[in-house]
This record gives sequence, structure tokens and C-alpha cells, in this order.
Amino acid sequence: MEEKIIKKLKKQTQAAAVFPGVEEFADYRDTWRVFRIMAELVEGYNFLATLKRDVTIFGSARFSNRHKYYKEAVKLGRFLAKGDFTVITGGGAGIMEAANKGAFEAGGESVGLNIQLPFEQRINPYVKKSIAFYYFFTRKVMLASPSYAFVFFPGGFGTLDEFFEIVDLMDQGAITEAPVVMVGKEFWQPVIDFLNNQCASVGSVTKEKTSKWFLVDTAEEAYEYIKDAKEKKEICDLSPNSFYCQGNVDWKIFRVMAELVEGFEFVTGFSNAVTVLGTKSMGKDSAFYHAAYNLGMELAKKKYTVVTGGKFGTAEAVNKGAFEGGGVSLGIGMKSDIRREVNAYLTKSILFNFPFTRKLIMTAPTKAFVFFPGGLGSMHYLFEILTLVQTKKMPSISVILYNSAFWNPLHSFIKKVLVEDMETIKEEDIKLFKIVDTVEEIISYLKLKNSFSVI
Repeated sequence: MEEKIIKKLKKQTQAAAVFPGVEEFADYRDTWRVFRIMAELVEGYNFLATLKRDVTIFGSARFSNRHKYYKEAVKLGRFLAKGDFTVITGGGAGIMEAANKGAFEAGGESVGLNIQLPFEQRINPYVKKSIAFYYFFTRKVMLASPSYAFVFFPGGFGTLDEFFEIVDLMDQGAITEAPVVMVGKEFWQPVIDFLNNQCASVGSVTKEKTSKWFLVDTAEEAYEYIKDAKEKKEICDLSPNSFYCQGNVDWKIFRVMAELVEGFEFVTGFSNAVTVLGTKSMGKDSAFYHAAYNLGMELAKKKYTVVTGGKFGTAEAVNKGAFEGGGVSLGIGMKSDIRREVNAYLTKSILFNFPFTRKLIMTAPTKAFVFFPGGLGSMHYLFEILTLVQTKKMPSISVILYNSAFWNPLHSFIKKVLVEDMETIKEEDIKLFKIVDTVEEIISYLKLKNSFSVI
């Protein structure tokens, strides 16, 4: 009995380090936890406000110092240091170490944003200035904060998560647009092809968006797109885009705290939830819309709580099915400057100003994620969940991708490039998600996985 209790507490503690408020009994109200989150955000943003001309670099932690991309990252770190830029990484091994090393050896500013978890990588020896975070999500907020430029080397699920988060936030206008440089055409071209072909086919991505990114193979090419990057705007308003201004975040921190408290209160009491994501561009006559509606109806029959972003397209279809099936239909979305954009089939809804608070609350009560065809936002959520489960920063959770015709090209890329060519993930990591073609398969898989951990 004692061993079972210890094991249960260990799981809850591990989950809480990632998503604060994760509890077995779905009570997310913990005053001290909220204060700790706020303290980390204040400390993190004040730390970033001391940096000048910062460029954030992402990439695999698994590349050795003999790998060609490690060597290119060292070169880029040197170029940036000589150009009077500050190099920011996650502070770990591989590409992060390489970029920090290049900046360090060239006498430049080398920064690492570390995570305080017992199983996490140690900070590399080339970091001159660092800050450590207890919560995974607060560290990610810092890594996604506005920089002069963002550089992405090849990596695994984590790098793809970071890439899609940055480009999605820029697309939403949540962070200032800056150069997005992708190093390694062999890795990144298939990603762009997937977006231009699969995602564009459902109206969620346009080639105009992907054409803004710079695809290169060398550090020299990458630096050409960074060296003349414009200075970040310093506008002191209430938008998430300018969270910190001249090092002072006190006036805005209470608004974030209010969103966290309201959000945790909103999800308290909900359990057995399934979150469904997909494009908002889906028309009502689409086969995907009808499938999403049927899924919502079936989930309601099985007494699952349905969670969506609360807007239109896929979200509306699933919410409509759940609502008309007599189930609990939740919308957790973002506020609009124009109007309250929510669909008419919600039993309860909440809207946020800050993307990171919304994402935290949206994930908290969920037992499973179902992804219909979508775009940058869906890809961002998909790879974040896969990263958290893969690195055991979150208990195992069902991740289901609907429609093999849409998702198979991505599956092929993951298997061929990430597993076989780059070795940035393991073969077993592909088993973290399942691709299905019917609503019946989704329900059957959820039933099969009913014993997975509650998060």
C-alpha cells in the first residue's frame, strides 16, 4: 500500500512540474503554486530585459561535437558574438552547447535558460549568464519571447514544438515578427512541403506564410539574414507582444495572475476530458466537419467532457455534436480585439489575453488529444504534447491523429528523417501517437487507453 501511495505522489509531482495544478481529483486551485508561477514569470522577464540584441537558437540536444550541424552552430555562435549579438539557448547539450560555445569562445554574451528537473540535462559549460526555471512552461514562455531572430537547427519533437510555437505566435500577432532562419534543408524542406501541401489543402496555411522563413544550409547563410535584423519595438501597452518594457513588469503581472486564477477555477471539477483540435477554416459541408460533429456526439454519449478552442471549423463541429448529444462542451480560447469569437454550442467558455495561460489551462483537465487536419496551431500543440510525454515531463496521454491521408506524410518524415537519418528521436517515440480514419477507431482507442494517467 505504501509503495502505491509513493508511486502516485511521484506521478502527481512530476506532472505538476510541467503543468501546475495537475491533480488526481481535478482541483487546480493552489494559491502558492500560482504565486510561484508569477514569481518565475517576473524573474524571467526581468532577466530577459537585461539582454541586448538577443538571438535565440534551437536544435537537437543529441548531436555530438563531431556532427556537421554542431559545427555549423559553433560557427553561427561566433558570427553572432562578433556581430555584438547575445546568444540564447536552452542551455543544454548538442546544438545548444555548440551555439553557446561559439559565442563564449568569441568573447560574446552566451546565455542559457535552464530547467530545474532531476532528470533534465545539466547546463553546458559555455554559458556565461543563466536562469533556471522550476516549471517547464514558464521556461518555454521565455524561450518564445521576442528576439532579434530565431534560428532552428535540425532536432526532434522538442525542436519542432519550439519552431511551431514561434511561427504560430507570430502568425497570431502575439509576438513581434522577426527573422525565422531554418538551418538544414534536408530536415526543414519536408516540413515546409507538408505545410504547403497538406495544411494548405484544408485552408489552414498559405505559401505566403511559409515564404517568410529563410531556409539555409550554413552558418554563413544564416548570419546574412540576421546581421541586419531590426531592433525590437519597445511599446508599453497591455498586449502580450510587449509583456516587459524597460525591465518593469509589475503593472502587467496582476493581469496574468488573474487569468491563471480564473482559468484554474474554470477547469476545477472537470475530469475525463478529451481535447479536440483542428483548423478553423473547415466548412460545414466538409467531410471533416461531419466527422468532428459525430465525434462530439459519441464523446457525449460516453460521458467525456469535450474541450476545444471554442471558435469555428473543427471546434464548432465537435462542440455542436457534444452539445446536441447532451454532453459537457467547453471552449477555452483567445480574446479578440474585435468581438467575442465563440461558437454557439458551448455549455461553458473562457477566453484569455495571453497564449501561454490559455495553453496551460486548456491542457490541464485533458486525458486525450484528438487532432483533425489543421495548421500551425495544431502542429504546435501536437509537438508540445509529444515532447512532454517523450521526455516524461508529463504522464502518458493518448494522442490521436484523424485522417491518414492528411497525416501520413508527416509520419513518413518523422520516421525517415528524425528516427533513421538524424537519430534525434527513437523508434519507440513514434508509438506516442496513433493515426486513425474513423470516429469509431477514436472511441475504441480511448476505451482501450482508459487506464492511462489523469493529467
